[in-house]
Amino acid sequence: MLDRIINNSSISNYFNFLIASIPLSFIVGNTIININLILIILSTFLFFKNFLLKIQYFIVDKLLFIFFFLILFSAISNDVNYYLHHKDFSDWKGPYETTLKSLGFFRFLILYLSIRYLIENKIINLKFFFISCTILTTLVCLDIFYQLYFGKDVFGYESIARKYPGPFGDEPIAGGYILRFSLFALFLYPIYLLNKSSKFSYLFLAIFLIIYPAAILISGNRMPFLLFILLISSIFIFQKDLRKFFLLFCLMFSLVFLLAFKFNDKVKGNFLNLFYQVNEMVSVIIPGTSKEKEGKVQGLDTYLDQFKSFKDTWLMNKYIGGGIKNFRYNCHLAKSTINKKNYICNMHPHNYYLEILTETGIAGFLLILCIFVLSLYSVISKISLSTLILNYQIITPFIFLFLIEVFPLKGTGSFFTTVNASYLFLIMGIMIGLVRKQN
Repeated sequence: MLDRIINNSSISNYFNFLIASIPLSFIVGNTIININLILIILSTFLFFKNFLLKIQYFIVDKLLFIFFFLILFSAISNDVNYYLHHKDFSDWKGPYETTLKSLGFFRFLILYLSIRYLIENKIINLKFFFISCTILTTLVCLDIFYQLYFGKDVFGYESIARKYPGPFGDEPIAGGYILRFSLFALFLYPIYLLNKSSKFSYLFLAIFLIIYPAAILISGNRMPFLLFILLISSIFIFQKDLRKFFLLFCLMFSLVFLLAFKFNDKVKGNFLNLFYQVNEMVSVIIPGTSKEKEGKVQGLDTYLDQFKSFKDTWLMNKYIGGGIKNFRYNCHLAKSTINKKNYICNMHPHNYYLEILTETGIAGFLLILCIFVLSLYSVISKISLSTLILNYQIITPFIFLFLIEVFPLKGTGSFFTTVNASYLFLIMGIMIGLVRKQN
């Protein structure tokens, strides 16, 4: 039955279209992302009714089930606690809000399993996903350049503060989008287009090494910019035939960076601000090392104040957490009991691991850490390192992007939002699915 369905090209093309449209949905917004994910999940159930019973579950899958049920247990526990002991907070956020959000979050577990099943059974051809990512990230870059030159992008969106968000309007996330989907441009030619002219190879290489980093630099997203440099450096280390371009990239990129820093006030302001923030962090670790800016020693950065509020919030529910998306409430509750001058409550702690620690506790933190580590181990143990170094493998970009996504020392959005959870479980599902398919 399965072979007959797979041979049906219209079904395969349908799923290819859904997967290839994911990068576009990330530009359009959360509503389209959710529609896309629901279509993938419901379609998998429709065409492969008992697929959840046919999957061979291994340790990572089992830990994921435990993690998601821990989220639900933590939500119910905290909703009851709020209702009984903090009625005003319960009314503020809604009596069953956390439980409902936790139930909704289960869609990402089903998404992961659906993607895994479709990849393992060769229903999806990732070529269309690679092409879609390449085209859309390149268009986003060109739109950022257009916005830089004309003051507005092609949709009429203006730049904001020190950033050029391009087609994302008032959300300055263009750099993060390029970081997440750009690597596929580098692997599109060697994996899928080798029968084409070799000139295409240099075209894709130029796009990846010049256009993408320049666009991220101009976008004003500093952490994606630094992570992209880390990503490129890793690629040069592991892809032997690209090392000859490393020096050329360093020279060209240094020139682009210096020109942007010299002639664009927004780029200059962004990186000067980054320098002062790093300086402030160092001054906290090593007192007396803070440098002056405009004649005054800078106080603690807002992010450092948020880190302090994270600690007190976590201590309120340190074992099973305070429930997903409850940091904003628990932080204010902690603030009301602790009299501190520098106490800033934000929507989340701006780091995946800190957020998971506060909202799912030590139990959730250890679970997700094991899930990430074992996911990588399950991939690397099945694929020889020499194969990754010498050859372009379809799984290689997913490994690098997964590593960048779960990199602990970076500021991030909320782990439990639609955009971030969709991306992480998509990449993870494809990566694990490819390995299981090879087995």
